[in-house]
Formats: sequence, structure tokens, C-alpha cells
Amino acid sequence: MLDIRFIRDNIDLIRDNLTRRRDDEKMKQFDHLLMLDEKVRALKKDIQELRTQRNRLSREIGELKKSGKDDSEIVKRVNGVNEKIKTTESETNEIEQELKRIQMSIPNILHESVPYGADEENNEVVKEWGGRPEFDFDFKSHVDLLETLDVGDIPRAARLAGSRFYYLKNELVLLDIAMQQMALEMLLKQEYSPIYPPFMMRREVYEGVTDLADFENVMYKIEGEDLYLIATSEHPMAGMYMGEIFEPTDLPLKLAGVSTCFRKEAGSHGKDTKGIFRVHQFNKVEQFVFSLPEESWKIHEELIKNEEDFVQALKLPYRVVNVCTGDIGIVAAKKLDLEFWFPGQQKYREGGSCSNCTAYQATRLNIKYRVKKGGTEKAYLHTLNSTMMANPRTMVAIIENYQKENGSVEIPKALQKYLPSGMKEIVPRKK
Repeated sequence: MLDIRFIRDNIDLIRDNLTRRRDDEKMKQFDHLLMLDEKVRALKKDIQELRTQRNRLSREIGELKKSGKDDSEIVKRVNGVNEKIKTTESETNEIEQELKRIQMSIPNILHESVPYGADEENNEVVKEWGGRPEFDFDFKSHVDLLETLDVGDIPRAARLAGSRFYYLKNELVLLDIAMQQMALEMLLKQEYSPIYPPFMMRREVYEGVTDLADFENVMYKIEGEDLYLIATSEHPMAGMYMGEIFEPTDLPLKLAGVSTCFRKEAGSHGKDTKGIFRVHQFNKVEQFVFSLPEESWKIHEELIKNEEDFVQALKLPYRVVNVCTGDIGIVAAKKLDLEFWFPGQQKYREGGSCSNCTAYQATRLNIKYRVKKGGTEKAYLHTLNSTMMANPRTMVAIIENYQKENGSVEIPKALQKYLPSGMKEIVPRKK
């Protein structure tokens, strides 16, 4: 969220930011926030004046007692002041809770390079890489390939758990593990520390890392517990250092999260219902960095390059898009999506994303750094995250782009060293 002092000092900037984001409702909420903030400050001033009055009256009581005079009237006045303080503090706390709720909904300040637009149709293509395959045969979608190669079973998974679940089988299981190993190895060479996080988080911590709307649309709640299944390892890695202070020499801190992720996909009813393109459960290797503010934009470029290096090693055609103001969400200041080319859909679709959240998450989670080593001045650091590898989408891109006329699928050479010796292709098992 935006720090309240930043809000007070940058009212026009925030209004301009909300205008860029095309969010009239948030503009109304922001106006209400400013009104609540003024009210809280006025009430706190009243409380301070009441405490000053109480202290003065208490001194008068002491003087009356020393002289043996009656202090009952002054005591009554002190009791009255105490009651006013109690009532005013209670009112202040209620307003502060409402203010905090609205404050957490005000979106991050966008980077100047974020393109203006209403939705994903207005995202700006900044790079394309790799040639799209030109098949001279009737190519198949991954839905058909899962069956003919016998590497997945969706009907049985649906009977077990419902829609958007799946069994991976045979070579696809090995391919998933191989991609995780390859992605992690590439990050380890760049001094990332591997992290295997808890797969559940308490709401208090989760509120520090994501849009509150995600609690209804994205996350699964554990019934009867204050726990939510993680939607990405970004979230537990962000919360890992909640309330802590870094020395500047400790930054940047680079983490590589490996986890299974869980998403409700509540807003995706009717979308991508076939196959394993959009699912409730998937595996991912995630980059996460705690950074000094002055270094975060350079690191943002490094993160997307890492993801591109991984995809280029697999020789998959892709493009990078700069996500527009109407599609970016509230947490990131800038977000780049890497989109694979999917022959089965004849379009580019998201395979991963790379975001600089600046101080937004750190403010919510109260994660700071000392401006000077050992000094007393502290400031909020920046957090960044980026997909390195996410399955099953990367696997879908591989089996669709690497399919051959005889129905088999070639395995990218970069992955073969992570697979059993001699495993270079997946051959059909079913007609």
C-alpha cells in the first residue's frame, strides 16, 4: 500500500495515477480516505489536548491534597476528561480501521512507461523472439496430444476433484521435474537462494502481498482455519521477512521459490475449459528480490531477461508485452508478461509475468532497510517478482510447438540432460 505520509504529500500525483488507471470508483474511495485522514488527525489533536487538560487537573489535585483542601470537584472533572478520552480514542480507532481498509485498496503508482489502455487488448508488444512453427500437416492441440501420447488424464481427474484438475503421466511428469531443475540451476548460477516455502499463509500476512479481491477470486481458504493455499511462491517469499529491517549491504536479496500453486480461477468461468491450459493446481519456479529502491528498475530488467533466457534455451517462440494501465492490477508499478505462441490456439497467451512492486508490498508488510549501515534512518525497500518457469503452460507450449507429423513430440535439447538417458522424444501410445 501507499504510506499515509506519501499520500498526504502527493495528492495530485495519486489522482493522476487513478486517472491513468481509469478507475472512477477508486477515485471516490481516495476522496473518502482524505476526509477520514483529516478527521483522524483532528481527533488525535483533541485527544492530545484532553490529555494535557487531564495532566493539569491532576497537578491541581496534588496541590489541593498537600494543602488539605477538598479535591472532589477536580476529581469529577478528571473522570469526565478520562471518559472523553476513552470515547474519542474508540471513535478514532474505528475510523483508522476504515481508513486502513481504503488505504490498502489504493493502487500503486504506475511507472511512466506503462501504456494507457482499458484491457489486455491495449497491452504493448515490446519484443518478439523465435519463429512460429509452420506445419505442413494437420497439427494437433495439446488436448488431443495428451490423449494420443498418453501423458495426461483429465476425465479421471475430473471424477476425482472436478474441473480444471488433471493427472500428468509418463514423460510429462519427467518433463515437469526436468524444467524445474533446469530453471533452478540457471538461477543458482546467478546466486539466487532456493526456497521451498509453506503452501499455506495466514490472512494477516496474505493481506500484505496481494489485492484483497483475490481472497474471493483466487485463493482457496482452509475451512475452519485462518489459512489460505498459496497462489504463487511470490507470496510466502514476500512475507518471509515481514516486520524486519535489512542493512543496505544485505541487498539485493535474491530468492528462487519452488512450489505448487493453487488458484480458484473464479473469474474465468467458461474460459479455457479444455486441456491443462488453465488449471487450479500447478508447479512453478519463481524469482523474488528484495532491493534497494535505486536498484529496482535495473533488477526488473534482469528478472525478465532470466525468464527470456530460460525460454530461449527451450527455443520456444514468445513475445514480451508491457501490461497497460487497465490490466495491470493494483500491486505492481510495472508488469511485463511473457507470452508463448500456442499453435493450438493460433495466438500468444501468457506464460509468465515480471513485476516491480516498488515499496507497495514492503509498506504493507513493514519491511525496511537502513539508509546507512548501522544508522537510525530507515525506509521501505522495493520488492520484485518474476516467473522463471510455470507448468503446465510451458509443457503445453512445448508439446504443441515441437509436435511432428508422425504424432510424436521432440523434447528440447536443453532439457534432455535432465531426463533419463536417451529420452529425446515422446511417442504416441494411443490411436
